[in-house]
Amino acid sequence: MSRQQALASVYKGFDEGEFRRQLAARIAVRSDSQSGEGEAELERYLRECIIPELERLGFTWEIVANPEPGYGPLLLAERREAEAALCVLSYGHGDVVRGYDDQWREGLSPWQLTVEGERWYGRGTADNKGQHSINLAALAAVIEARGGRLGYTVKLVLEMGEETGSPGLKAVCAAYRERLAADLFIASDGPRLAADAPTLFLGSRGSFNFDLRLRAREGAHHSGNWGGVLSNPATRLANAWASLVDADGRIRVAGLRPPAIPAAVKQALATLEVGTTPGDPALAEGWGETGLTPAERLFAWNTLELLAFKAGNPEAPANAIPGEAYAHAQLRYVVGSDQEHFLRHLRLHLDAHGFDDVEVSTARVSQMRATRLDPDDPWVGWALDSIHASSGKTPTLLPNLGGSLPNDVFAETLGLPTLWVPHSYPACSQHAPDEHALASILREGLGIMAGLWWDLGEQGASVHAARQAMRRSV
Repeated sequence: MSRQQALASVYKGFDEGEFRRQLAARIAVRSDSQSGEGEAELERYLRECIIPELERLGFTWEIVANPEPGYGPLLLAERREAEAALCVLSYGHGDVVRGYDDQWREGLSPWQLTVEGERWYGRGTADNKGQHSINLAALAAVIEARGGRLGYTVKLVLEMGEETGSPGLKAVCAAYRERLAADLFIASDGPRLAADAPTLFLGSRGSFNFDLRLRAREGAHHSGNWGGVLSNPATRLANAWASLVDADGRIRVAGLRPPAIPAAVKQALATLEVGTTPGDPALAEGWGETGLTPAERLFAWNTLELLAFKAGNPEAPANAIPGEAYAHAQLRYVVGSDQEHFLRHLRLHLDAHGFDDVEVSTARVSQMRATRLDPDDPWVGWALDSIHASSGKTPTLLPNLGGSLPNDVFAETLGLPTLWVPHSYPACSQHAPDEHALASILREGLGIMAGLWWDLGEQGASVHAARQAMRRSV
């Protein structure tokens, strides 16, 4: 069979409802990793929805218990071909966020795939069940089209804890480093830049979450009896925050800012527009770092965001000066930032501005490091050409995703060049009620991935050799 026949095969499976039936069964598994109530469902997803398909494709597999107590297992699988000149590692996550069942629109359920025109509703349709289902279905079509032999080895890591910060993923990949050794990483998560624009991104911004807390005294005190003579911790904490970032979102702490944007990254972002898809929020005029385009601010710069602020009792305010105030914040940052010393930079800045009474500590959530494959890497040009050949569209290249993914595990722990091909779009309502995927993206994604899996067998070894030669010459 030919490349075109392989693409025709995945389109046929989509048009005849095979992919829809498969995805519906996966959406029905309540694999919520956030509530702490779905531990059995996390393993059931692997055993009932994924492993049978992998076995049909010739994979061997192992379920690995999470080294972090209380979190979901991980699946390691491999389809080895004798004398294969290349090995590719893929990834996905079968866990989802809470269902928020009672908040979905009437007629919809997070645990039932519901199709209304272009939209396929259900928890995980976009993040991430629909995305790794596309990749596996496309791989199956190419294996069949090539007579059972791809010409390369495929390995897979499927975790069940990404929505809780991927606990245990780095430790497992480090422990199984030799078993997971590969030449290339290809996976899918996150959104395209726009619904009609096939997208390739090469890493992600990092996320550094931290807490600020000011404890002035025990308990609250009547504002009429004590106002003017007792300090208000909320007022001081608000001013401390204002010293970190100005009223237009510009970071004021030198140690939290990134270096200048590399020329290759600027070039990749030069023609990109942000917020052009129907349903996207309107961009705030004048917000963020000056002198940068919206695409540069989103994908190539650092942003400091206040995510929560609490003092007193917001639900039922009292006429009392609170005894303490608390804020939870997040720095999204790019490659080149001083990520080893963020906490130190914060402490020094607060002290220098007279806020030595404000405590600063790393939040108790998983932190993800910034990563980015060089846009000039040979694998990047190969992937862009393949996506164009399959879709007939010029793909969008993002040096990194604006959000954060555990890509550092693959790029740093395993040392792989990383390619991400997303099958969602910005307004998909992931993590919210009414999460959905678009049928046009699902179908197009199947063709794009079938093309990539096919082209890897045809051109992968030569691209890998060219990359190795380029790296030796540097």
